[in-house]
Amino acid sequence: MTTTQRTLGRSGIEVSALGMGCWAIGGPFWAGTQPCGWGEVDDAESVRTIRRALDLGVTLFDTADVYGTGHSEHILGQALAGHRDDVVIATKWGNTFDPDTRQITGTDPTPGYVRSAVDGSLRRLGTDYIDLYQLHLNGLPLDQAEPLLDTLEELVQEGKIRWYGWSTDYADGAAAWADRGTHCTAIQHAFSVLQDAREVVHVCETRGLASLNRSPLGMGLLTGKFTSDSTLGPDDVRGIAPDWLPYFRDGKPAQEWLDRVSAVREILTSGDRTLGQGALAWIWARSDATIPIPGCRTVEQVEENAAAMEHGPLSADELDEVERLLADLRAQPAAAM
Repeated sequence: MTTTQRTLGRSGIEVSALGMGCWAIGGPFWAGTQPCGWGEVDDAESVRTIRRALDLGVTLFDTADVYGTGHSEHILGQALAGHRDDVVIATKWGNTFDPDTRQITGTDPTPGYVRSAVDGSLRRLGTDYIDLYQLHLNGLPLDQAEPLLDTLEELVQEGKIRWYGWSTDYADGAAAWADRGTHCTAIQHAFSVLQDAREVVHVCETRGLASLNRSPLGMGLLTGKFTSDSTLGPDDVRGIAPDWLPYFRDGKPAQEWLDRVSAVREILTSGDRTLGQGALAWIWARSDATIPIPGCRTVEQVEENAAAMEHGPLSADELDEVERLLADLRAQPAAAM
């Protein structure tokens, strides 16, 4: 059963069941000495990748102003020139940055900053409206997050954005925005075979929101390309992994997470799927609200990911089997979590 289209929450907008994440195409950027990007990129290949995604039926593209300190938005806008009416563009705000030094300089959760941030994104993307505008401060306290809703509603009325959401892994924040925000239509959150998010998915299902799934391939672990001998460079966020990224330590994949991948490999690769395609199929099987947005920076990657739509979701029996295989491993605390 193929899975090609899903609805972007309350908006009613039909999008591809698979989006393309555009973090990696931003190239290197840092927060002090901490790398925040995925290493060097080839901009020409990034443009080819985005256009190939469009050819393959991908219509949802997710980025953020801070990715590459503006570079990802610039490349995405360049690649989609002439195709604006055919796509849904999602971007995020909340971090401040210096594009000259490629440094994140802080955060700004104030309503006033929303207006300058949205104008910057519109300029870099080369468009006069953003389909989905998302708060990019995961753990922002509710007393600071809720005042932003009034400004976002004003931006909807002004036509600068169509809908909005929050990139957060916290169910209480997601529920609060959903309940108060008239044009809140999506919550973006981490969700994969390796990192469940039942409470946030439940919020999305019960409130008619789209569940946009970042890191659906476990930061690359669910592509099958990493082994215990793999190493990542010092300009890659996984090479010097911050505390919130448990899958890598000392520039290498953490063994306990490789063990979890091994435990489900046979089920996920059934039906001639690749491991990555099986990981996406697991997400679609979990809920009709989910829309995974795996990152891509090569044509080969986007072709493999898009082909997952032809296979569709896992069957109910396959989904149950994955849960059974992971149950014992999830009960064991991972050393880096």
